Amino acid sequence: MRKALILAAALSASALGLGACSTAIEAVKGPELAPIGYPAALVPVEQAYLPAPSAAAASSNSLWRAGARSFFGDQRARRVGDILTVNIDINDRAQTQNSTNRNRTNSASGGVTNFFGLENSLGRALPGGFDPANMIGTQGDVSASGSGSVNRAERVNLTVAAVVTAVMPNGNMVIQGRQEVRTNREVRELTVAGIVRPEDISSANTIRHTQIAEARISYGGRGDISRMQATPAAQSLVERFSPF
Repeated sequence: MRKALILAAALSASALGLGACSTAIEAVKGPELAPIGYPAALVPVEQAYLPAPSAAAASSNSLWRAGARSFFGDQRARRVGDILTVNIDINDRAQTQNSTNRNRTNSASGGVTNFFGLENSLGRALPGGFDPANMIGTQGDVSASGSGSVNRAERVNLTVAAVVTAVMPNGNMVIQGRQEVRTNREVRELTVAGIVRPEDISSANTIRHTQIAEARISYGGRGDISRMQATPAAQSLVERFSPF
């Protein structure tokens, strides 16, 4: 048991050291782009890859070649690995305002005419400060007021290519796309994922973000500017767990 604890502590220390080292390197050289890879599916679906058909030479006086897509066939994404374009046009505005006001006052008083025959003794022990008619008394006053408002406006107009990562039994497709652009020492990241219907994909092989079910769209960045705008970790912990 003790060896296991020591091993866990050593692994944690090494992980913290590697994280600190990578952060220091990023602070000196700037953020690096993530390696290009096949996007992971949103759900744990086993992806099957079919072998590509062998290309056959076209026969004489023929424009048709076995294995090629037809001139009039559907060129929209429909299989795992196909690519389609997602048009993101978000123009949302939300405004809410709430106020709450609560007030309550209560009081109670009570007296004791006889207290085991000790009324006179208590009066002598507490001269001028004991009144059996007002032996018990309580009073309370509770008030609370609060107000809050939200005024939010969002505007995002982007285009990103996504990859079909899985095809569900009903024909719907799981898509996921990622785009990174580096400018000087700042990396802009755009990710999109969700589930789409083949019928919603246009003839130009594009789809709007409003037609993506379970859409997950992220637009942000990392680098010097983003790091300076972020709240320090210690301050975030204090604000998160402070009871005041």
